[in-house]
Amino acid sequence: MTEMPENQDIMSDIRPRRSVLYMPGSKERALEKGKTLAADALILDLEDAVAPDEKPGARDKVAAAVKAGGFGRRELAIRINGLDTPWGMEDLKAAAAAGPDAVLLPKVNAPQQIEEVESLLVKHGAPDSTKIWAMIETPRGVLHSEAIAASTPRLDCFIMGTNDLLKELGATETPDRAPLLTSLSLALLAARAYGVAIVDGVFNAFKDEDGFRAACGQSKAFGFDGRTLIHPAQVEIANAVFAPSEAEIDLAKRQVSAFEAAIEKGEAVAVVDGKIVENLHVETARRVLAMAGAIASGG
Repeated sequence: MTEMPENQDIMSDIRPRRSVLYMPGSKERALEKGKTLAADALILDLEDAVAPDEKPGARDKVAAAVKAGGFGRRELAIRINGLDTPWGMEDLKAAAAAGPDAVLLPKVNAPQQIEEVESLLVKHGAPDSTKIWAMIETPRGVLHSEAIAASTPRLDCFIMGTNDLLKELGATETPDRAPLLTSLSLALLAARAYGVAIVDGVFNAFKDEDGFRAACGQSKAFGFDGRTLIHPAQVEIANAVFAPSEAEIDLAKRQVSAFEAAIEKGEAVAVVDGKIVENLHVETARRVLAMAGAIASGG
């Protein structure tokens, strides 16, 4: 279990994950289309989006697509089937050989699952650059999210599986997502405590643009890095909502400038728009600017 310092450098390795789009691994046209979409990341799915009899073929298609490249700046994750299924081990071996940015493990309930995947990635020759992403989509996963987040530095991102979580909780989906608030908050706390990125679940009504925009706004307010998406039509809205706004960028620049001027004068705080600006506000401001720069430079 890896302990992370409380004051870890939040500026390091900033990578936008505003829009993380699921792509069915069995559909060659979908994999090819992924190269043209403005999504920050693509999850090439071998699990839920693929029927059992199509899984071996999908595995070959996804591995070939990752090896062939052509996805530009887009982050690529392969969602494998669980290692307790007939397909999971072969999925992992193929993913290790293909070398995507990440392997996404479904239904993570305990840190031992992450440690096993890490060991297998090493055994099967995955490059060090291939990280592990974990789906948090069960009550046990939520309750063990701190231990999961602390399991290994190779763990890079939590993906919330809110549809599965609602089902296992026996809860009802509501516009304010109150039934999920405890679960989302626990996973967020764990992720932030250990420097793990965290992406919110899907919004199923993909034709409801206003509803999706509001849902993204809620996720951003909660502290998520982005949303997982089920349709390319959702990419533009997610990118817009999770990107720092012009007003946020302007305020961040003024906060940093005012604070640096105050420090030069031997003062510990500054004032911007009638509000105190301390070091903690400047750390947030610098993260806003770093994210804006990463987005502007293409991730």
